[in-house]
Amino acid sequence: MSSNLFRSAKYKIDIGEITRKLVTSSYRRLFVALLFVCIFFYILPPVFRYLFMRVPENKDPLLQCMDDRLTPFFLQNFEFDANIRHVPPFIEERNIIPYVGNGYIGLEVAHDAPMNIKYGRAMQLPTQFHPIVSVFQTEAGREATAVEYLSGISWRFQCFSNMFVSYSYYAHRSHPSILMQEIKITNTRNTMEEVELILPRVHFLSPITRTIQLGSSESAKEFQIITGTLNPSPEDASTIIVVTIVMPQISRSIQLKKRGSIKLEIPIAVHYSKPLKRENEEQLNTVTAETEQKATLAMSKVLQILQSKVESSSKALHNFRQSHINVWSDLWATGFTISTSKAENSLNGDRINATMYAVLSQTRSYEFEEYVSVSAPSKQEIAKALTYAEGCYDSYHTLQADNLWLPMDSLEKLNHLVSSWMLTLEKQGCHNLIRAGSSGVIQAMVLSFGSFRFSNQHLECNMHPKYLHRDFHFRRLNYGNRTHVNVTINVTEDNKAVINVALDRSDRSYYACDGGCMDEPVLLTQNRRQFPVKLTEPLTAILYITEDKQHMVELHQAIHVKEVVEAPAHEQHIISLHKHGHQLGGLPTLFWVSVCAIIIVFHIFLCKLIIKEYCEPSDKIRYRYNKP
Repeated sequence: MSSNLFRSAKYKIDIGEITRKLVTSSYRRLFVALLFVCIFFYILPPVFRYLFMRVPENKDPLLQCMDDRLTPFFLQNFEFDANIRHVPPFIEERNIIPYVGNGYIGLEVAHDAPMNIKYGRAMQLPTQFHPIVSVFQTEAGREATAVEYLSGISWRFQCFSNMFVSYSYYAHRSHPSILMQEIKITNTRNTMEEVELILPRVHFLSPITRTIQLGSSESAKEFQIITGTLNPSPEDASTIIVVTIVMPQISRSIQLKKRGSIKLEIPIAVHYSKPLKRENEEQLNTVTAETEQKATLAMSKVLQILQSKVESSSKALHNFRQSHINVWSDLWATGFTISTSKAENSLNGDRINATMYAVLSQTRSYEFEEYVSVSAPSKQEIAKALTYAEGCYDSYHTLQADNLWLPMDSLEKLNHLVSSWMLTLEKQGCHNLIRAGSSGVIQAMVLSFGSFRFSNQHLECNMHPKYLHRDFHFRRLNYGNRTHVNVTINVTEDNKAVINVALDRSDRSYYACDGGCMDEPVLLTQNRRQFPVKLTEPLTAILYITEDKQHMVELHQAIHVKEVVEAPAHEQHIISLHKHGHQLGGLPTLFWVSVCAIIIVFHIFLCKLIIKEYCEPSDKIRYRYNKP
């Protein structure tokens, strides 16, 4: 009897267990099914819509028009070789004014900006001539500019509801008196459009104006010759500068065909005298006639190129523009590259390139000027100045001089910054290079970035090892007329800096040694030669380069260092600050994978607890948490 009771009880227990398992299983299945339904109906559709069925944003058509115009410059802007700036500037943009210049004339690219001429160390004397031609529109539109540093061309774009306009400006490098404007107006409507132009404005006090025919007999055009005077110094009213402007006659209104476009090429010649006394009437008359003659001759030379019988007008214009671009390309052959830092207020390539462009735009390229209507040194003088750079650059490296990297959001600030650079280079031993014009100025600037100095019979780099926590590349340092040196400083994985030196080209053998010159001089070739960065006591240069091997052997005895050690590695938090913008450094991918895995496991465990609490039978809950 007892055995039967035992079997009956066991049977009841088995039935209860089975029932609880079935109930628990059904609840779990129901929960999984509900979760699947929620995912399928509420989560997946928005994801699919976002990935595959995104509705295009309703973008402002004028903004879309402007983006289409600026698209060719996006990559250059990203690589700091150009600068895009809307009017007014967007928050994320670099607020640097668009500017063109060639060291003789300069211009801010704005609809009512006056032309500036050289006075002192910068192009800081505004004339009373506003040369920019613009399309006049009563309706509101969008406007933006793009300055190409590598070509020395500034672009300006306007978008309206019925048309868009593209302007390009450049102060020609080979023809220093010439400002070139190219305008293309495109009608976007299926109707005829009449366009009104804002023409150049001259506000001389007592101008002398006349009209002449210039150009070949088949395509002669009418040009205005306007001559006036400027007072360069408010303190001295007796001193004046004579200015002559030669510009073509331009029609005030233009008819545009349906969906058509029209192009305008507007060369303007400007010539001005040196300061002279107003009282000397005979000299004034002579100088006035001379400036008019030289300005007219400069325009005639340009028209001969643009109206060439050998080439079509479009090809002649392209070649004329390309000759300007080629000079800028030759200037930028010497340059400097620095690794981008994410540290707050750090100096990066955007400010460096913009500053170099501004300084070069205010210096002449004497050796490239095909037709010189203004005074310039001879080719021999330029070559001598470029070769003899003794004493340049004799100070700390300019990358740490905050006053040389100030904002350029106005023309006054840009001119002040250029003046500061020219004064600094001149007083730090680079006066000979400055006499050579733009080619010498860019050499002096790159030398100053790395505190390179031409000393007696050698070139030395005087940067302190503590500043070598970023990568630097100094390109085509000019060691004489026929030798160019490339110097690269890299930070290795162990946070130590190393120096790599290679010859871009050379006409003889060159040698190098590191700090202290303790080791045997190393022969330089076009392949990189690596040198460690050494710290000496007392502090000396970290690199020496010379063509005289015996001079380098003797240099060791002349330096008189007490101690020479390899420079210590930079602290990790400094490297991390520049690479990642904070001192914690970049965390490895495995760390983030581990964090995600922990979060997922935690939520799975939490869901399991919630399911158990709500799905298990109530008697089991009482059994687990209530005492009998």
